[in-house]
Amino acid sequence: MASNRNSLDQSTFERLRRLYIIALSAIALSVIVSQILIRKHLKDQESDSGVINVAGRQRMLSQKLTKEILSLSTEENLNNRKAELGELKQTLSLWVSSHNALQKGSDSLGLPGTNSPVVSKMFDAINPAFNSIKSASESIISKIENNSEVSDFINEVDIVKQSEGDFLVKMDGIVNQYDLEAEERVTWLRKLEMFLMFFTLLLLSAEFLFIFWPTAKTVKKSISELIYAEKKAKEMAYNADVLSEAKEKSIRELRALSHAMDETLLFARISPGGDILHMGNKFSKLFKLSKFNKGVNFSRMLSINESEQEVIDDLISKNKKTGWQGEVKATTKNGSDIWLEMALIPFNPVDERSELLIIASEITKRKEGQLEIERLTKASFEEKMDQQKIVSSKIIENQEKEQNRIAKDVHDGIGQMLTGLKYNLESINISDIEKTASKIEHLKELTANIIKGVRTATFNLTPPELADHGIVPALTKLTQELARLTGKEILLFNKTDFDGRLDSLSEINIYRITQEAINNAIKYADSTHILVSLSSSKDILSIVIDDNGKGFDPSKVEKVKNGDGGMGMTFMRERIKYIDGRLFLHSEIGKGTRVTLNIPLKN
Repeated sequence: MASNRNSLDQSTFERLRRLYIIALSAIALSVIVSQILIRKHLKDQESDSGVINVAGRQRMLSQKLTKEILSLSTEENLNNRKAELGELKQTLSLWVSSHNALQKGSDSLGLPGTNSPVVSKMFDAINPAFNSIKSASESIISKIENNSEVSDFINEVDIVKQSEGDFLVKMDGIVNQYDLEAEERVTWLRKLEMFLMFFTLLLLSAEFLFIFWPTAKTVKKSISELIYAEKKAKEMAYNADVLSEAKEKSIRELRALSHAMDETLLFARISPGGDILHMGNKFSKLFKLSKFNKGVNFSRMLSINESEQEVIDDLISKNKKTGWQGEVKATTKNGSDIWLEMALIPFNPVDERSELLIIASEITKRKEGQLEIERLTKASFEEKMDQQKIVSSKIIENQEKEQNRIAKDVHDGIGQMLTGLKYNLESINISDIEKTASKIEHLKELTANIIKGVRTATFNLTPPELADHGIVPALTKLTQELARLTGKEILLFNKTDFDGRLDSLSEINIYRITQEAINNAIKYADSTHILVSLSSSKDILSIVIDDNGKGFDPSKVEKVKNGDGGMGMTFMRERIKYIDGRLFLHSEIGKGTRVTLNIPLKN
């Protein structure tokens, strides 16, 4: 696109350059033609004044000639007549040469001899009088030179006197005609100058409208585009620096997060065939394998038991494209049994290469408790009923110990986001600024979600307020922190201003049940407002958790024996039984959910 634009700009400027040349050439040509025409006309008019002057002088010469002839005719003395004869010859010669020059032209007198038809006719009319005067004058001169008397050329004098008047009248007409034609040529020259001036102005106006003005607008537009392009270039350079700084910052943050992930999670990357590509520090320490020892089969690393290895290999083979989550039993090299809650996550980092992310947490103690429950269930129903509280206590105590132990571990979803974050960063191509900026914005959002998830996970541990100040401050802290972390409106309303203390087991179970109810409203109900109401009487402490979420059918949840919803309700009921309380659940689809806890107060 930029190439086409540059080509168009070059073509436009080339066209404008040609138009400029044509315009300037037209102006130059008009000026040259004007000068040629004007100078030619002026040259033609240079002789006008000379012609008029000579023609006017002819009248004077004819009068002088007549006067000198009359003077000679009255002079009786022959010697005096001969003395005056030289002046008469000179006058006659000048008069005759001027008359001929007016008709035929003369370089010495500067006369062109190009008369108009009118003037030529007028000369044809005056020539008889001219010839009469000329012949008579020559005859007089000849007779005087031959010593003739005055009486001998008296007839010639009469001829001169008679012809001289006619000559003067017609010569006046010729002079006037010369003057008139000169005025006409001056008038034509003025008209020519006016025409050339208007033509030049019209040419300049047309060039201004169709060449100079569009060119000025084009140049102005080009300058504006250049200024804008310079501004965009500076902005892009600045953005590139900002992106580079942001990338460096993100790389530092991701290195820190990657280090934390390797140290806190049971994390690994394997090929679809089960070979280890990368292993976190905690995983390596648990199974005593160097994290740099690539190529080792994952199932062989987890267990020395062949049947367990086959189960793990089968899980990888069947779920390498769809993913899987569940419990896996492993046996370490020293023969210890370890239970893992493990997730297999398909992942394609770069170049269409497939990998599997392994994110796990150790649940050995919790699994031992579950297996113990199953064993007791199989042994005797009555024994199970008798030992229900003991088993429930053990489950709860094991869960609390497990939660405290994994305080530094991060939830599976957070580990998945961290891994995605790490490899998305590795795929950044800084040469593609637009995609890099988009990916960095996405990575920032993902990092914020990870941080929020880590804070939420660590906050779910037993709060210090519970042990130090009691259930009400702990629940206050819980609602405030969850509101801040999730952005939802979560409020605690202590209707009766209850501030009493309960035994530690009662307080921890009340806290966990309330926490579970609020988390369910956040995770599954799509609620925006959650209200925790606390009231008390002499014998009962009542806690009600209301949300405005989408609701559900409680009968279907109660039938669920595994999964988040079912196990969550099971643990809530087990905890409430352990402290001799009662739990009520009311929910309708589209109308939200209410969870009510009634706990007896011991005097």
